[in-house]
Amino acid sequence: MPDQLLFGMEVALNGLMAGVMYALVALGFVLIFKASGIFNYAQGVMALFAAMTLVGIQNGQVPFAHLINATFGTNIHHFGWQVPALLAILLTVVVMAGFAWLVNRYIFRHLVNQEPIILFMATIGLAYFLEGVADLMWGAEIKTLDVGLPQGINDWIDTTTFEIFGYGFFIDNLDIVATIIAALLVAGLVAFSQYTKQGRALRAVADDHQAALSVGISLNFIWVLVWSIAGFVALVAGIMWGAKSGVQFSLSLIALKALPVLMLGGFTSIPGAIIGGLIIGVGEKLFEFLIGAPYLGGATENWFAYVLALIFLVFRPQGLFGEKIIERV
Repeated sequence: MPDQLLFGMEVALNGLMAGVMYALVALGFVLIFKASGIFNYAQGVMALFAAMTLVGIQNGQVPFAHLINATFGTNIHHFGWQVPALLAILLTVVVMAGFAWLVNRYIFRHLVNQEPIILFMATIGLAYFLEGVADLMWGAEIKTLDVGLPQGINDWIDTTTFEIFGYGFFIDNLDIVATIIAALLVAGLVAFSQYTKQGRALRAVADDHQAALSVGISLNFIWVLVWSIAGFVALVAGIMWGAKSGVQFSLSLIALKALPVLMLGGFTSIPGAIIGGLIIGVGEKLFEFLIGAPYLGGATENWFAYVLALIFLVFRPQGLFGEKIIERV
């Protein structure tokens, strides 16, 4: 095969892997939107907070150490122990569940049946508040996240493709792990939403808060449940992105990459988040390779996804897998 074609195949494969990483973030948006009709602006910050909490617990860091030291004149930063990765992940899941309870208790239970724009504005405030809490709690310095995930080039794929094509494909082990985890997450979430009582209740709550309450669905329980699951998904996304590029405050901006994914896949479809992520990932890599770098001077990945999403919105506003809105006139 010509080298240009082989390189294009490698670019497409890496695009698929990148798309899975985008989809992991988009899943959190979809879950909360399905259950409450809320577009959660804070999802990216939740991934940041979860990743920072995981690193802090792993390293035995004292929460709010800078604030405590400044207030009492102490010099305490660490407890002096290291927490195993699995235990640290479980403790972080507990923290995110506690965060879900606090969000429902002090914010959303007071906004039942309000206009969607009010709920959206509440998540904007929540995002900035949570970012400030993360800074105070764990510090603003860049952190290294290591939970034992394999990283670096996959030697088997590199060797096999070289033997077949005479050209070794560079595929990162971390991207392969992310793909497997995303597939398991989607399968689990689809099964939960379709085959459990709580899953069916999510759709009822999203359609009409008052109607759901009238048939005995506990709005508080459903919202705590879905925000807890979204927090877990945010933790998974935070682990993958944090292991890839470090845990830093720019991690919260990954939510921006999820927006075109949602536009393509649909705001209410869990499989759509994955399909949309794959389309965006492959599309932006191939566009950069075939058109951006040769003819436009490169740097097209930052805006191509939004242009593609805009084109989709013109012809199918609800996304590929979103629900069609049928209104009686």
